[in-house]
Amino acid sequence: MKILLNGTQIWTVPIMLGLISACGLIAALLSDGVGDAVSWIALGVPITVGFCYAVRRA
Repeated sequence: MKILLNGTQIWTVPIMLGLISACGLIAALLSDGVGDAVSWIALGVPITVGFCYAVRRA
């Protein structure tokens, strides 16, 4: 069974993950203290999503 997806459905999650990663990188470069925690969380989100997707596919 084929599932047809439009461009919005295909690109929403990758674009959101890219924006979250960019925010994490900017927070890591520009701030200390709380910014470090924000950067760790923001940069961990894409890793967590990828891991969950890989486990679900296995």
